[in-house]
Amino acid sequence: MKEQLHSVIVIGAGTGGLCLAHGLLNAGIQADVYERDRTRTDGLQGYRVGIDPDGTRALQDNLDPKLFETFLATCARPPKYFSMLTEQLSEVLCLNDLSVTEQRDPIHSDKSVSRMTLRQVLLTGLEKNVHFDKTFTHYQLNDDGSVRAYFDDGTDVTGSVLVAADGTNSRVRQQYLPQAELAESGLIGITGKVELTPETKALLPPKVFEGVSMVFAPKGYSCILHVMEFKWGHDGQPRNGIGRSDAELLSRWPGMLYDNTRDYIMFGFAAARQNFPRDPMNLQGAELIKLVEQMTHDWHPNLRKLFHLADPSTSFPLNIRTSVPIEPWPTTTVTLLGDAIHTMTPGRGVGANTALRDARLLCKNLVAVRDGKLDLIDAIRDYETKMRAYGFDAVKKSLRQMSGNDPIHKPIIGRIVLTAMRTAMRVVNHIPALKRRMERAESEFRGAERKDD
Repeated sequence: MKEQLHSVIVIGAGTGGLCLAHGLLNAGIQADVYERDRTRTDGLQGYRVGIDPDGTRALQDNLDPKLFETFLATCARPPKYFSMLTEQLSEVLCLNDLSVTEQRDPIHSDKSVSRMTLRQVLLTGLEKNVHFDKTFTHYQLNDDGSVRAYFDDGTDVTGSVLVAADGTNSRVRQQYLPQAELAESGLIGITGKVELTPETKALLPPKVFEGVSMVFAPKGYSCILHVMEFKWGHDGQPRNGIGRSDAELLSRWPGMLYDNTRDYIMFGFAAARQNFPRDPMNLQGAELIKLVEQMTHDWHPNLRKLFHLADPSTSFPLNIRTSVPIEPWPTTTVTLLGDAIHTMTPGRGVGANTALRDARLLCKNLVAVRDGKLDLIDAIRDYETKMRAYGFDAVKKSLRQMSGNDPIHKPIIGRIVLTAMRTAMRVVNHIPALKRRMERAESEFRGAERKDD
C-alpha cells in the first residue's frame, strides 16, 4: 500500500521540532507538536545558542517571513571575535568572525540567541498546534501505514508520520532504535549566568566582551564565555537606536510577555569527571559556584570575581554525553531529528544548527510527498540517509573537540599538551595567512558556503 501524507505528529517542542512544524503548516500540511512541559516557559536549561548559516537557512525557509524578521530582531549583538585565552586572560589566538563582514546578508552571519527567546519566537503562531503537558509513552504502527502515539494521560493521536524531536533522552528512540546508545564524553560542565552591568563589563577585556571566548587552563580545565546584549532594555522595551523596523517588530511581538531575558554574561566551565574534587551532579546553585571558584583558585582575579557574581539560581551541572553512530535502519513512518538521534558535545557549537538543518530537509521532503514528487517512505529514507551522514559526522567532530579521554586532562602529559597547543595557536596568531586559513575553515564548517542538501 502506498502511504499517504495527511498529518504529522511531532514529539517534543524543542528548536528542531518547532521549526519543522512551522515549515509543514506554512506548506499546508497538518502538524501538531506534543510537549511534556506544562507551559511555554517551563523546562528551559541553557542560555546562549549560536545560530550559524545552516540554522539561519532553515529558519528562513520554514518560518513565515514576518516571523523570520522577528527572529532576526530578537538576536543579541553578534560576536566579532573568537578568542582563545589562558586562565590569566592572556590572548593565545584571536580569530575574526568572518560573518561579521557579511552582516548585510542575514543568512551568512553567525548569530547569538537566548534559548528562551528563540523558544518564544518559535512558539509564536503555533498556539493551536503545540499541546503542552503531554508526556509521550509509546507508539504503534498501524496496518494502513499510519502511526498512533500514546500519552500518559490516557489520550492518543494518529498521524501519517511520527517525528521524534524529544531530545537526548528520547522515548521514541528508545522504542524505535533500542540499539542506539549514548556514551559518556567523560566531561562535566557547570554553567552560570551573570547580570551584565558596568561592574561586570569591566571584568572582561574588550575582545572578550565583543566576542565568544574560550579559556584553556592546566588539568584540562576550560571555560567558555559569552556576552549577550539585546535590543531591549531591562524594562523589556526596545532600545533607542536599534532601528525603526526592529523596534516595531519587538513592540508588537507577543513572545516578550513570556520572555524575561535581559543582558547577561554566561560562562560554561568544564573538566574531566575524574578531575573534579567532588561530583557536581549532586550539587546545586551556590554549591556549584563555590566548586568552580575552588577549582579556579589560581585563575585571573577578574574571572574568579565573575564566577562569584553568578546568580546561583542559574547555575546547573551538565553531564556531557554523545550519541554512538549506528548503521542504517529500515525506513518506516517513524523518524527522528536533532538530539533524539545525534546528540553531540558542545565542542563545535553546531547541535542546535544540525537540528534545524534536519527540520529544513525533512520538511522539504515531506512537501515533495504532498506534491506527488516522492513516495512517503522514499522521502523519509532520503532524509535519513542525508541526515545520518552530516549528523554523525558532526557528532564525531564534536567529540574530538571535547573528550574526557584527551591527554590534556592527564596530570603530567596534560601540561605538555597544553604548552604545545598554546605555542601552535600563538604561531597562527602572528602569521596572517595561517590565521585567514583557519578563519575560512571555521566559516565553512559552520555552513557559510554550504549548498542545498
